[in-house]
Amino acid sequence: MYAFTFERPSTLADAGRLATSGAKLLAGGQTLLPSMKLRLSDPGKLADLGAVRELAGIRKEGQALIIGAMTRHAEVADSAEVRAAIPALADLAAHIGDKQVRALGTLGGSVANNDPAADYPAAVLGLGATVQTTKRQIAADTFFQGLFATALDDGEIITGIRFPIPKRAAYMKFKQPASRFALVGVFVAQTDAGVRVAVTGGGNGVFRHAGLEAALGKSFTPEAAAKVVIDAAELSGDLHGSADYRAHLIGVLAQRAVAQALA
Repeated sequence: MYAFTFERPSTLADAGRLATSGAKLLAGGQTLLPSMKLRLSDPGKLADLGAVRELAGIRKEGQALIIGAMTRHAEVADSAEVRAAIPALADLAAHIGDKQVRALGTLGGSVANNDPAADYPAAVLGLGATVQTTKRQIAADTFFQGLFATALDDGEIITGIRFPIPKRAAYMKFKQPASRFALVGVFVAQTDAGVRVAVTGGGNGVFRHAGLEAALGKSFTPEAAAKVVIDAAELSGDLHGSADYRAHLIGVLAQRAVAQALA
């Protein structure tokens, strides 16, 4: 690990000043700290957001859940409010990594990092959520921009995510056994505006599947999902699974997610 300075701001304003001055923000640290230990990252200065209380918490506003960026995965999984409003979101959080990861990892850290196999981006995109930052509101459809890339500007901090409450939703993933990241994960949501289907682990970042959305918009059934041909041409392949295998998983998991949502 390279030498670095460490700051622990207690207010969002102080955190913003540090971020603007070039400090690397530390949320849960589940990605950043391992990369620093391996000397793959040399931030020089860290700003730990753990003491910024205004960035954590869960509340319901009308037909939406607002979850603070520093809310831990375990808190989302255990929240009675989340389980009542969007049980699929609580279930997703309950199966991220292991207990240690869920105790430290945060919603905002996961979304800001935008790992191509992370779980939370699938929920954010699948539910058509809005990313709230210190500067603006960013729709999920424009927030995720590919491999580890987002619409965030330098110094911009995610403060929370606004999740619209769907009619029904479910998330299914096929885990990579060692990392417990999604080899493929599919989030399906039926909303007043239509059906949204988000896929993680299949390519260079989370994406919506237009074919599944169109089919499920006409008939929200596993049988409708089963009839959709999943093109492997734009999917990724590696030692854990070929593009064709991932295409197969997308179809199977979409069917299971719909069945779970209906149940």
